[in-house]
Amino acid sequence: MKVYCGHQITGLSPREVFDYYDRVRKDLAGLGYHVLSPMTAKEQFDRADEPEFKSTGYTGTAGDHAIVERDCWMVQQADIVFMNLLGMTRASIGCTSELAWAYLLRKHVVLVMEKENIHQHAFIKEMADIVFETYERGVDYLRKLGGT
Repeated sequence: MKVYCGHQITGLSPREVFDYYDRVRKDLAGLGYHVLSPMTAKEQFDRADEPEFKSTGYTGTAGDHAIVERDCWMVQQADIVFMNLLGMTRASIGCTSELAWAYLLRKHVVLVMEKENIHQHAFIKEMADIVFETYERGVDYLRKLGGT
């Protein structure tokens, strides 16, 4: 099964983002999932001098339009969307857009978010099929769902 993984990118350093996606890819690939990530083919950002990712202003093959189109395409390809909103202190427009696409496409959405998260909103909670308060519980559910 294919799982698309969403997580905050804007405001985080390239190292934080790549480390997170390396971890989730390792965790879920170890359970037999094919992992789709918004950081696929964006290795140039791992070497960037910018201290943090910005919300807009990118061009070329990893430009604003390409990012939106490709992430939407990946959500379409996925069987499951694993959305980790833990620890976010500002709303993620990218993550909420991915959740909306997943909801519209009737994907199985596994959401990880603590009770005091900025995303505690009816739209976010209702677009998820199941919500966990820890990353580990979300991954354990995916382990059970995948049958490993």
